[in-house]
Amino acid sequence: MLQAVLNGSRPADAHPALPVLARHLARDARAVARLGISSVHVHPRGPNAEETLDPVHVGDAVALIRAEAPGMEIGVTTGRWIEPDPVKRIQAVLDWGRLGVGKPDVCSVNVHEKGWVDVCQAAASVGIGVELGVWTSGDAVTLRQHGVPPSTVRVLAESTVSDPETAVAEAVRILRALGSLPVPVLLHGEEDGAWPVLEYAMRMGLDTRIGFEDVLVRPDGWLATGNDDLVDAARKIYV
Repeated sequence: MLQAVLNGSRPADAHPALPVLARHLARDARAVARLGISSVHVHPRGPNAEETLDPVHVGDAVALIRAEAPGMEIGVTTGRWIEPDPVKRIQAVLDWGRLGVGKPDVCSVNVHEKGWVDVCQAAASVGIGVELGVWTSGDAVTLRQHGVPPSTVRVLAESTVSDPETAVAEAVRILRALGSLPVPVLLHGEEDGAWPVLEYAMRMGLDTRIGFEDVLVRPDGWLATGNDDLVDAARKIYV
């Protein structure tokens, strides 16, 4: 499975084609759906273009994406950097459960963030699946000690090392620390490490992802024209 990650935490001026508004996220979701993508991950923004967990803006983004790309799995973030208070993060997730067509299918929850278990439980209680973010081998050990929450649909093994020479080695360390899991692992990198880790994931038969959240340039080093350009480049990689 190749997932498209459309914007992430990047500022609005990071790239001319970065989707920030809900309608732009929907536009990009439609474009990558035409290339065979069946799962997107987005960071909804408020009127000031800042990331938000506010149900109003999350619901708007998800509903517009669903209208433009029917059948698409839509995931959103629960990042601590957006809302440091775990109680408020939990309440936001609970509120998403009442959004109807604007309810996300999944949400990402980072294992290193305080309150992650409770956020997972809140998501499960309203029928939202969880993508567990594992950024380090230490996170992997934490997850193995606790166990994979029943609402988990996949584990995101995230090599946050941007050096292309060492990003894959870091990814391998995380995978080894994770060991065997009852759910799929989606492996990805970021910035200069994004393409090497994507190629490694493909070679190992693992799920992976690509999009402006992780990288702004194509494998040849040229600035991508859009999320669909990155997806198209990923689709053309044969390993």
